[in-house]
Amino acid sequence: MTDIHLGAERASEPEIAAVDAALRAAGADPVVIRETERLYTSGNARRRRRRHFLLPALHALQNTSGWISPGGINYVAEVLDVPPAEAFGVAGFYDLFRTEAPCCQDDTFHVCVDSPCRISGADDLAAQLRAEGKQVRQGPCLGQCERAPALFVQGAGGRPDHVPADGTVARVDPESRSGRCLASDRVPADGASDSVAREAAEGASGNADAGARRGGLFELPQAGDASLRLLRRVGVADPRSLDSYLACGGFTALRRAAELGAEAVLEQVAASGLSGRGGAAFPTGVKWRAVADETASRKHLVANCDESEPGAFKDRILMERDPFALVESMTIAALATGATHGWIYIRGEYPLAAARLRSAIDAARDAGLLGLDAAGTGRRFDIAVWRGAGAYICGEETALFNSLEGFRGEPRNKPPYPTSHGLFGEPTAVNNPETLLNVLDIVNDGPDAYRSRGTDTSPGTKLFCVSGRVGRAGLYEAPFGITLGELLDLAGGVTGSGELRAVLMGGAAGSFVGPESLSLPLTLEDARAAGATLGAGVVMIFDTSVDMADVVVRIAEFFRHESCGQCVPCRVGAVRQHETLLQMQQRGSLSPQRRALIDDIAEAMVDASICGLGHTAASAVRSALDLGLIASAPLP
Repeated sequence: MTDIHLGAERASEPEIAAVDAALRAAGADPVVIRETERLYTSGNARRRRRRHFLLPALHALQNTSGWISPGGINYVAEVLDVPPAEAFGVAGFYDLFRTEAPCCQDDTFHVCVDSPCRISGADDLAAQLRAEGKQVRQGPCLGQCERAPALFVQGAGGRPDHVPADGTVARVDPESRSGRCLASDRVPADGASDSVAREAAEGASGNADAGARRGGLFELPQAGDASLRLLRRVGVADPRSLDSYLACGGFTALRRAAELGAEAVLEQVAASGLSGRGGAAFPTGVKWRAVADETASRKHLVANCDESEPGAFKDRILMERDPFALVESMTIAALATGATHGWIYIRGEYPLAAARLRSAIDAARDAGLLGLDAAGTGRRFDIAVWRGAGAYICGEETALFNSLEGFRGEPRNKPPYPTSHGLFGEPTAVNNPETLLNVLDIVNDGPDAYRSRGTDTSPGTKLFCVSGRVGRAGLYEAPFGITLGELLDLAGGVTGSGELRAVLMGGAAGSFVGPESLSLPLTLEDARAAGATLGAGVVMIFDTSVDMADVVVRIAEFFRHESCGQCVPCRVGAVRQHETLLQMQQRGSLSPQRRALIDDIAEAMVDASICGLGHTAASAVRSALDLGLIASAPLP
């Protein structure tokens, strides 16, 4: 039983209205659980079922007032039966939430400080915005690395979150084939947008060209390439129109999966050799089979769209430009695993993607493709969209579960594993969008056709997020086995000085490689043999004019900021690593003793951290030292 002790502060009328609207939109009526109800099992069960609405409620408060006030916390605590101290602790965990009153109710302009943006004028952009009187916060990657320097505007006073069409993004030439996006879409922080619904209706005619003009210009660097698989609909189908998606072959894979049945789909996914595209590369067929074999009455399917790895933006483009494909592939996964509840957990800095997905889900539900009899399969399946609030750690699957359930986004110990004890303690399959979209081709064409691309141990194609000092930054699709040099040539080669200094593969949690690795085949096995990783497909290019010491210090700062602090090795190790590198930067070199300290810290984090953040927090730093990107010499 939970005792709720509220403070004296009370929410304002706009805050109450915003929270009530957000809860209704999320599927929860704002009904207070009274004191006497807590004495009964039914009251406690209903309280447990309501806590996961905490994130939508906090988003509503933040958007309405520009911060999360004590009165607002009290109202949310009363409605959801969550202790106010716990609700405040959750709010304070996330970077996009404020728990102190702002000086004004102005929008907050977030400017990325990670490497692609840092070397593309992010500091100048922040200074310009401050000079214009804007409220500016400089922070971690915003998932817009192909159009650096990145900018995200967090609305306040009911104004929408958005990526503005002016400022840095407007400098992109709309006629160029640069792979960049002119994103003028403005959507409210809760993702509900009349304009998005209106655009979806307008796009129902299937006129993809007209739809593209209405939604802002977007063009892939590989536009028109007949070999594209995962990206073949991007820039072709109108992302707001179900008819347009159907005209491009949409939902044929779902119909095929329904004909085959769950067991055949499981066998095909296993035979294809598909592995996770989020970084861990775990066999998808093994994961799905484990969930399918569980006998629980409720199972979940989670699309992990918390794409917060510096340098990663592939899932954002898939969600913004091909949202129906994610809905279709999730429904196939649910059919195969027996899941009845689908969840899309999307990072808070992706408001357009969240709105596009909600619109696609609504259209699919209206067409009978989701719901009690999803696509006529006789199976119940529906999908909800949950926005995160700025926490890299929530990309770790168990931290994501805690966040979605209304707790701080801290990882859980394993075992037990999500396949048996996942979301709400029930069997759960977790995949990222790129992984899921591969299933469409596997079901449509069969595992043999799928394996005809790539290599024996890394079949299929891979999405690569290419950014930094490169001619055409953007999202590229290529079969596994393309070399690093070939990918770099595809992206227009090295800019700046024109001489390659290093490539960061896999993002901040990955590792650096030098020019001697241009012949490296980009496969899971070859990367592993080279001591590198493909991770989520990040390929960040640095020329000889870049201050690599500054880059490495920023990576260490990133992990210091993003560590959840739950376990001592990561909490202390990330801080000490950053401090040591700051000393190196100030003194101009790193002594052997300090290098040994970094290695010791890294070993402790790898051996004893709870999750992958601690395990990989020193990977890029140590690889930079091994390559000589940072001067190492005895101190005077």
